Amino acid sequence: MRTSLIITTYNRKDALKLCVESALRQRVPPDEIVIADDGSRDDTAAAIRDLATRATVPLRHVWQPDEGFRAAATRNRGIAASSGDYVIFVDGDMVLHPLFVADHLKIAKPGQWIQGGRVLLDARRTKQALSGEELRLGFFSSGINNRLNTIRSPMLSFLFRLPWRQSPTKGVRSSNMSLWRKDIDRVNGFDEAFIGWGNEDCEFVVRLTNSGIVRRNVKFMAVAFHLYHPEHAKDAVPRNATILKNSIHGRRVYCELGLRKPENTKSEG
Repeated sequence: MRTSLIITTYNRKDALKLCVESALRQRVPPDEIVIADDGSRDDTAAAIRDLATRATVPLRHVWQPDEGFRAAATRNRGIAASSGDYVIFVDGDMVLHPLFVADHLKIAKPGQWIQGGRVLLDARRTKQALSGEELRLGFFSSGINNRLNTIRSPMLSFLFRLPWRQSPTKGVRSSNMSLWRKDIDRVNGFDEAFIGWGNEDCEFVVRLTNSGIVRRNVKFMAVAFHLYHPEHAKDAVPRNATILKNSIHGRRVYCELGLRKPENTKSEG
C-alpha cells in the first residue's frame, strides 16, 4: 500500500519547514510528500526546493494563484498530484510525532476515515519552536492546550476506540485526517465552491458519511502539535455554512466542482 502525505501551506515557510522535517523523521515514512500551496510567495518555493534536496522520499510542490483562501481547491491539487492508495492530510503548521504516519496506517481500515487530534501550542511555545528549540512537550508542559492529546498509548487508544455516535461534523479537522484514495474519488474530493475560511472539511465529511464511509476517531495515537497563529477572517462562514447545510439536507455524495469537473466548467487557477 502506497501512502501519500499531503501538506497544505500558505506563506508560512518557517512553520512548513518544521512540518516537513517532522515528516522526514517518521519511523514509517510516507511513500511521498505533496505540498499543496494556496498561492505562497516565491520564498516558500525556495524553502521547499531546499527541503527537497534533503528529502528521503519524493517531495512535490503544487501551487495555485493567490486568489483568497481556497483550501478546498488547494487540497484537490494535492490529491491530483499524489499517487498513494492511502492519503493523510495535515496542515503546514503541524509538527508530527515520529510515529504519526505509522499510527494512521495501523488504524486504517476499509470503509472508514480517521480523525486525529492535535496539541495546541501558545504563542510563546510556537516562537521557541520556530527559533530552533527542540520540542519536548508532555502532559505537564506549560504553554499548551488539549494536553491529553500529548499522550501516545496504543493500549489506551484501543480502549477509547469506540463507535462515533455524534454528528459526523463535530470536531472535524483536516489538519489530522486520513482515508483511502478510492473513497476520496467516490465523493469527488473537496468542493471548490468553498471560498474563504470555514466548513469545506465538514462538507467533505458529510459526503463521505452519505456515501457510507464511517468516521473513526483516534485518541492517544497519531500525535501532532499545532503551531499558534492568529485566527483567520470568518466573513465567508455564513455563505459556506449554507453550502454545508444544503449538502446535509440534500444527502449529497458527489460535488460538481471537485477533483473531476464538468467539461464545460473551467477550473479555477
